[in-house]
Amino acid sequence: NWCPGCQTALSDIEVEYQAREGKLYYIRYPFKNKAAGKFLVVATTRPETMLGDTAVAVNPEDERFKNLKGTKLILPLIKRELPLIYDRYVDPEFGSGALKVTPAHDANDFLIGKEHNLRFINIFNRDASINKNGGGYQGLTRYEARKRVLEDLKKGGHLERTEDYDLRIGRCYRCSTEIEPYLSTQWFIKMKDLAAEAIKTVEEKKIDFIPSFWKKNYLRWLEDIHDWCISRQIWWGHRLPIWHCKRCGKITVASGIPSECSHCASSDIKQDEDVLDTWFSSSLWPFSTLGWPEQGEKFERFYPTSVLCTGWDILFFWVSRMAMMALKFTNQVPFHKVYIHPLIGDEKGEKMSKSRGNVVDPLDMMTKYGTDAFRFSLVALRTGAPYVRFSEDRVRGYRNFVNKIWNASRFVLMNLEGFTPEGRPQGDELELCHRWILSRFACLVREVTQDMEKLRFSEGANRLYQFLWGEFCDWYIELVKPYLSPGEDANLRYAAQWVLYHVLEGTLKLLHPFMPFVTEEIYQRLPGERSAIMISSWPKEKAREDREAEEGMSLLMAIIQEARMIRSEMRISPKKKIELLLRPSHRNKLTILKQHKYYISNLVGADSVLIDRALSRPPESASSLVDGVEIFIPLKGMVDIEKERKRLISLTNELRKKLALTRERISRPEFKTKAPPEVVERKRQEEKELRMRLQRLEKRIEEVS
Repeated sequence: NWCPGCQTALSDIEVEYQAREGKLYYIRYPFKNKAAGKFLVVATTRPETMLGDTAVAVNPEDERFKNLKGTKLILPLIKRELPLIYDRYVDPEFGSGALKVTPAHDANDFLIGKEHNLRFINIFNRDASINKNGGGYQGLTRYEARKRVLEDLKKGGHLERTEDYDLRIGRCYRCSTEIEPYLSTQWFIKMKDLAAEAIKTVEEKKIDFIPSFWKKNYLRWLEDIHDWCISRQIWWGHRLPIWHCKRCGKITVASGIPSECSHCASSDIKQDEDVLDTWFSSSLWPFSTLGWPEQGEKFERFYPTSVLCTGWDILFFWVSRMAMMALKFTNQVPFHKVYIHPLIGDEKGEKMSKSRGNVVDPLDMMTKYGTDAFRFSLVALRTGAPYVRFSEDRVRGYRNFVNKIWNASRFVLMNLEGFTPEGRPQGDELELCHRWILSRFACLVREVTQDMEKLRFSEGANRLYQFLWGEFCDWYIELVKPYLSPGEDANLRYAAQWVLYHVLEGTLKLLHPFMPFVTEEIYQRLPGERSAIMISSWPKEKAREDREAEEGMSLLMAIIQEARMIRSEMRISPKKKIELLLRPSHRNKLTILKQHKYYISNLVGADSVLIDRALSRPPESASSLVDGVEIFIPLKGMVDIEKERKRLISLTNELRKKLALTRERISRPEFKTKAPPEVVERKRQEEKELRMRLQRLEKRIEEVS
């Protein structure tokens, strides 16, 4: 693989392939002996390389060509005599079934040329312009040569026809120049034996991949490995440790700088001008940085490493080669775990590149939204796909999350005046909301710790988000406010302060790896002497998870949410205090509701909460059923019922139209097959939410009719 742009050889893995529409050209190659016929039609996608043809090949099983054995053809334009050869590599179904053989400029033709002892005629210079072997086309670029060759073939009556054909074009991973198969002298490493050891190591689970599905890719690449071209014709890099002797022509390999040839002792030696492939140097990194080949203190302490974190795009370039080199030179694995993260794509999931104009500068995002928000937005992305979709809206959303944490922490700090962390309230002193948040925090510590140990960073980030925003901020802080008022009982106030402090401090520690700056700032403002949060101990929550408290709070929260939903749907003013009636189906729920009805009245905005299993539904009331508890909210005096009925009818009509459009889009075959899976899933979720909302509003219409 030769890059005419960088003018260096590339390994197979450094070639990136792109699909492109092209042409298949059918060219007439005249027979030398007219008794065999006028011509043989040969199909090719690269007519310019015919300048280097040294044979035409057909499959020995192809009946069309069995009677042509021993015949010769004449290469159009160049007039070179070509043998007709038989080789099983030729696909009879491709083109005309006859293949032009250019051993110097096609990898497969190279093998055919070796097998049949053909001439190897290089028609290109290093920049892929035509050299003297191209005759009258010398000096043209390969693209200019193609155009001229086709024109001359047409003039000579040699171009029979042209067809559309899908091409797979190899490009240089550095400069995107089209790669040219090119004859040159290069240095290679024989890889089969090295790969066998690296495969065995992974199969024996001495190296684990996270996510585990990357193991298959690793093994597939190594099982299909080719010899590695490690020499490069570029200006930067480690020069090959090889010296050529001008007297005897042999080579000397040395770790230092030799003064003479190791074969004939001549001092007339010159170092090879090529440099090593960067990935060869990089493959030695795990042990070469620790003093290898000496096995000193650093090597003994840090080798092998525990976890390698890298992108999937260099799984073969770097990871597999580090494994092979480490096993070869140290007889140990270089690392025990490989954490493979996705690459950051744009909002469409496409690779970011300057040519596409979709590159996002991280510094711009950090300046605009803060480093913590930007960092968290990346960590929280799910890591199953090769590319994750970067969205500025997500970063903006996590900036709001950082603000939420800051404001919640300010509330806690404002209410810790006079509080000292020493001591602990007894269990029977704790209210239900305290027991609930401590239980949820104990669960959070257990789950986030497991996520971190198993390198499930996005799962850990999302658990913290849900806990902090969805439970601590939205629920617990609202529930705890009455206990913090200056006139509250001192023991109740201390219990509330202790839980707030304990949960906030522990959650900041869990959050610190994800948001290092804001967590450190808040942590230093908490009461008591403290060092940096980075070196504080990781939370080890000793409190047990309280199932009874969680079940009780789950019931209360569901009722509060439903009552709030009814208020919103019926547009009851937040300033108005409602009457709330609850009819539980079970006695234990009756007990929970009666013991904690002040939670409900505070968060629903009710001046009256009646709870009884024998309640009757009031007239002109909105109702709902949640977890075995019927909810009634009388509407008389709360809203203009007739006006609300008309509004709800109008709203349901709009929702029906929107639902119909959404269903129509989802049902389209092209949407199911062509839209990205996440878009399809989002639309299905939208359809479900519209349907549920419509059902709720239809029920409200019945209640006010």
